[in-house]
Amino acid sequence: MPGTLYIVATPIGNLGDLTYRAAKVLAEVAVIACEDTRQTAKLLHHYEIRTPTTSLHEHNERQKLDALLDRIEAGESIALVSDAGTPLISDPGFPLVREARRRGIPVTPLPGASALTAALSASGLPTDAFYFGGFLPPKSAARRRVLEQLAPLDVTLIFYEAPHRIRETLSEIATVLPHRPVVVARELSKLHEEFASGLPEEVAKTIAERGEITLLIGKADPTLAAPATNDELKRSYQELVAAGEPPSAAAKQIAQRFGLSKREAYKLGL
Repeated sequence: MPGTLYIVATPIGNLGDLTYRAAKVLAEVAVIACEDTRQTAKLLHHYEIRTPTTSLHEHNERQKLDALLDRIEAGESIALVSDAGTPLISDPGFPLVREARRRGIPVTPLPGASALTAALSASGLPTDAFYFGGFLPPKSAARRRVLEQLAPLDVTLIFYEAPHRIRETLSEIATVLPHRPVVVARELSKLHEEFASGLPEEVAKTIAERGEITLLIGKADPTLAAPATNDELKRSYQELVAAGEPPSAAAKQIAQRFGLSKREAYKLGL
């Protein structure tokens, strides 16, 4: 009989967050496939787990996939972990899990820590519906396009962001989504855990540019900012057109961004 591929969530900061079940499985499997064996070694050393490890990351997972799955089909069980949190959530492992399912190999998740859900649960933002977009694009123009495309969604938006880009990203949110509150969750479960909330331009003034960051954007709340003037609306529209957007597309973006109806946008000459 084949073994099992275990998808094991590991702590995102505090090593005490590993579950009893996860520690037991990590100690019993034949090998642990790790995003970075050096990072996982710290966790295994803390729990005195001596299971062998092998690297499995975005640059080698397709080459190592068959060898790992062959071992499972031969009867061994293997655990997949990422550097922190739940594997496959903006981390490697998808090709391995997909191929295991295709081959009929048992795949068992061991739930646990995830920066995504940890940040959302403590953010104070609506949790009834949310969109997770992984890491935002590194370039400003691409980030703005993503934010503009998601503007019509009446849900909490969640992203991972690099610390050195967080202030620039907050500035872009202030432009594209001016009536939406943000929460920046930094260093979750670690010593210097921080939640900074408010309008994006306010948070940008106080947030530290270091550590692991989860960025949340709440639903639109017109009471959080004064409505834009007609001149501001027209100027934003002209900037989009000057940047190469077709007039109809620019008008639609402005309407979505500032909560205008089609009739109101038309009256402004957009």
